[in-house]
Amino acid sequence: MKNLLNQLITNELYHLESPWFIVLFPVVLITAMVAYLKKNPTIIVSAIRSYSASVTQRHKFFSPIKVPLILSSLGLISLMLALIRPQHGIEETIRRTEGIDIMLALDVSGSMEAFDVPKTVTNSRTVKKMLENGKLRPRIDVAKEEVKRFIQKRPNDRIGLIAFSANTYTVCPPTLDHAFLESHLGRLEAGMLPDGTGIAAPIANSTTRLKESKAKRRVLVLFTDGENNVEAQVTPIQAAKISKMFDVIIHTVGIGSDRAYVIRPSFFGRQQLVEARGSFNEKLLSDISKETNGQYFAAEDAEGLREVMKKIDALEKTSMEQPTYIDYKELYKIWLYAGIILILCGFFLENTLCLKIP
Repeated sequence: MKNLLNQLITNELYHLESPWFIVLFPVVLITAMVAYLKKNPTIIVSAIRSYSASVTQRHKFFSPIKVPLILSSLGLISLMLALIRPQHGIEETIRRTEGIDIMLALDVSGSMEAFDVPKTVTNSRTVKKMLENGKLRPRIDVAKEEVKRFIQKRPNDRIGLIAFSANTYTVCPPTLDHAFLESHLGRLEAGMLPDGTGIAAPIANSTTRLKESKAKRRVLVLFTDGENNVEAQVTPIQAAKISKMFDVIIHTVGIGSDRAYVIRPSFFGRQQLVEARGSFNEKLLSDISKETNGQYFAAEDAEGLREVMKKIDALEKTSMEQPTYIDYKELYKIWLYAGIILILCGFFLENTLCLKIP
């Protein structure tokens, strides 16, 4: 499905439709200069005392008698600019963004309650302090946060969500209503479905959701921290082969490490930390991705998962077209009218106030 988002970026442009008329400019300019520098007409008289003012005026660079020539010259230049046909244009770049369809399959089995500890933490006392300070969060909360961040970075994509453990539940079909999607994502909890990890079912379910999509690219991102331990009619690899038939690309993310803990009640009813080693099948997840030309990623802790989601976001770029249109408006009329008015004013003054004799 194509989602077209139009953003207009305007740039003012100026264009000359008939620039070759600019060759007239030096002709008009030279002619006007020669006429302007030409000496004023003279008459022969018997005495020059009565004409001293006229003689003084004649030697000035500017003389009122030159006004009609100046106006006529400016009028000719304006007419020449009108012939060049200047145009004012607005460039409109229309961005058409074509999104992709993505399904997110998130493991909600009980093991997603585990806390993955960074490599820098080496003792249980520090782990307890981090838990008390809220610096350590369960895998499910970390995964939900990073998935939410991923969704917010992709406003043009239809994104759906599946929760799975022993069973599979479609939380939200592919949609552009990301607020609706995020609200349902926030309700997911570890252990909300019967315990177990069935990987084939979410792959098959996602493929069913994506196979009718008209998007040029269809992607499934599967997150799990467990070994496939649910028998199904098809194996995870067989499900991946079916996905490939419908051009669905699968990226798999193995969550967790051997530096993990779960909180369990002790014999005396008090809570205690119990080590929980990572149990996902790295080879299986890698083979599923390779089968569909996708990629496998491992996320040992919160920081690792954040980096993984950045890589997946970079892999799945949306395509963008930027056709450009220019709407031009003619500006020659103002120069045409100005030229006619200036020439008429020059003609009027030349035959009235600035009349020359002879």
